[in-house]
Amino acid sequence: MSKVSLNNQILLGVISGAFLGFWLAGLEQQSAVAQSGLYAAKLIGSLFTDLLRMVLIPLVFTSIVVGVANLRSHRQMNRVWQVTLVFFVSTMAFAVLLGLTAANLLQPGGGLQIAMFQDAIQGFQATQMSLADFFAQFLRSLFQNPIAALAQGNVLAVVIFALLLGIALVIGGERYRNILVLMQEFLELILMLVGWIMRLAPLGIMALVLQLVASQDAGLLSTLIKFVGIVIGTTLLHGLVVLPLILFLMTGMTPLRFWRGAREALITAFATSSSAATLPVTLRCAEQHLHVKRDVAGFVIPVGATMNMDGTALYEAVAALFIANLVGIELSLTQQLIVFMTAMLAAIGAPGIPSAGMVTMVVVLQSVGLPVEAIAILLPVDRLLDTFRTTVNVEGDLVGSLVVQHWTRSDGPGA
Repeated sequence: MSKVSLNNQILLGVISGAFLGFWLAGLEQQSAVAQSGLYAAKLIGSLFTDLLRMVLIPLVFTSIVVGVANLRSHRQMNRVWQVTLVFFVSTMAFAVLLGLTAANLLQPGGGLQIAMFQDAIQGFQATQMSLADFFAQFLRSLFQNPIAALAQGNVLAVVIFALLLGIALVIGGERYRNILVLMQEFLELILMLVGWIMRLAPLGIMALVLQLVASQDAGLLSTLIKFVGIVIGTTLLHGLVVLPLILFLMTGMTPLRFWRGAREALITAFATSSSAATLPVTLRCAEQHLHVKRDVAGFVIPVGATMNMDGTALYEAVAALFIANLVGIELSLTQQLIVFMTAMLAAIGAPGIPSAGMVTMVVVLQSVGLPVEAIAILLPVDRLLDTFRTTVNVEGDLVGSLVVQHWTRSDGPGA
């Protein structure tokens, strides 16, 4: 295996995991082989994701501090921030618009009856939160004790503190040069650890894919097939057409070259369903395979992992219209505009909220008066859909880093 590239080892891991998952799914669920196989897969998959999460917070902190501090001039730093923000908001808005258009045209949920899911709904308790409360909690989550944020793994608060510290190092200049050198050396150490962890990636990803395939309920998927198909179809359309087209038009990079360089990160995102857990791999791909400068990658990608959620925003918009159709409520244009704005805000705010997926989905539903209990219908298929939307989230971060690098060169985008 040492002669096979890591990219190909990971691809072999995905294929092996899928085949083993289908095989285990065909066995009697209570059989010793099935139970032992799933237990081993859970153990290996958890070990891999835990190792990635172990390096996540120090990697986010040091990469953003070093990235911002090395941007040097205020003008360049402002330009990077502005292009990053415009790109993230624009692509997320396009994703939500794509999801709403598909949901209006295809009307998922029209043929189902909510009575079919009464048991699931009765057994589910949603923590309700108004849009105003959500926004207030989101703002509070931005500014926290940095030591507590680092210890608790609050990625969004760590990002904000690292941004401020990086800006302070820029303003302080040579006076704080030793601190910057220390941060750079610490970042090098963390990246070395990431390289070690990635040696386990083929096995860890195989275990995660095995669990995903073996645990899906085929009967429920067939019942919700139209909704699942629309979410996956629009998410793939955004990821396979929209984002690569934006990348090609703005930087000239071909989709094939991009996917070849991004493959490790995209497969890891699909297997882990976590933009945060995939962050070490995403940074590795951006710098080593796509040749994004470390200063730009260290700023754009960690910020994107917490704020740029194209797939999540698209999913929440489609899910809102799906539930509206399911309960027989027709959303007006004004209400759909509210869904549009709320889905974007909820997707951006998700990392700072405990039980992020459920809370943010509740906010979107409540914004237009839909029953929050209907979220229970989505839970059984959420794990499958999460793999696709997380992959697109990570793809958006990588595309964003390339676009930002191209448009913030000192001599302009045409250089």
